[in-house]
Amino acid sequence: MRFVSYTHNGLPSWGALPGNNDRIVDLGTRLGGDLKAAISENRLAAAATMAREQQPELALAEVELQIPIPNPGKIACIGVNYANRNAEYKDGSEAPKYPSLFMRTADSFTSHNQPLWRPPESEQLDYEGEIVIIIGKAGRRIREADAYEHIAGLTIMNEGTLRDWVRHAKFNVTQGKNFINSGAIGPWMVSADEFSAEQYENMRVTTRVNGETRQDDTTASMMFPFRYIISYCSKFFHLQPGDVIATGTPNGAGARFDPPKYLQPGDTVEVEVAGVGTLVNGVIDEPL
Repeated sequence: MRFVSYTHNGLPSWGALPGNNDRIVDLGTRLGGDLKAAISENRLAAAATMAREQQPELALAEVELQIPIPNPGKIACIGVNYANRNAEYKDGSEAPKYPSLFMRTADSFTSHNQPLWRPPESEQLDYEGEIVIIIGKAGRRIREADAYEHIAGLTIMNEGTLRDWVRHAKFNVTQGKNFINSGAIGPWMVSADEFSAEQYENMRVTTRVNGETRQDDTTASMMFPFRYIISYCSKFFHLQPGDVIATGTPNGAGARFDPPKYLQPGDTVEVEVAGVGTLVNGVIDEPL
């Protein structure tokens, strides 16, 4: 089931899109709370059943989608996770033994069909298409064998990055990863019951800029697959329902072209993930 968070007539709510329908069953009105609460209270299955039994009342075009979990406790991002992405750096380094990880704030993301902002501080806004895990069950020191049980669902991220700002300091990339509205998440969360272990382990992610394919790979190329990422993160985090983990981007980011292909105002970026959907965003200069 596809679950969405949105505003309608200025009011926040959440709902579901049963089947291939592009109309929303408003679950916020019927069940209260928000999507994160439904996940935390283990009500997703009941919500999906209700959505199948109700007549959808809102068209997607009538609402403004929000990021699927508007109030995540954590947004953790894995870096350099595809094997050919490590080779893309051309620094002769060996494959990493452990994942790289950094954090992002919720307001560094916009939602589906909303523009990414290129800030006045940099002209090096770059795209990074990623598959995102949304945690469904709390856990600490989760075994890899049990990791999939902790997934509520998947969504999509354009993990927009200001390339020159990730090099402002010696040991961190935080600055270049947290400019307001520099990235996007959406359009929805597809619940975990739609996926098998085999799909998690060979899922295609494709990024297009103005219709040109820039990134195209599958999770089979990951050095650290979903189950490892969840287990590893749970060693130091107490993972909670609604936490967000971005799993890394394939090769083909704009910085890796010669010359680089950074995003410009007027560009359109599409990130498509098999079985999840397509996240679409334009690009504008940040309104000042």
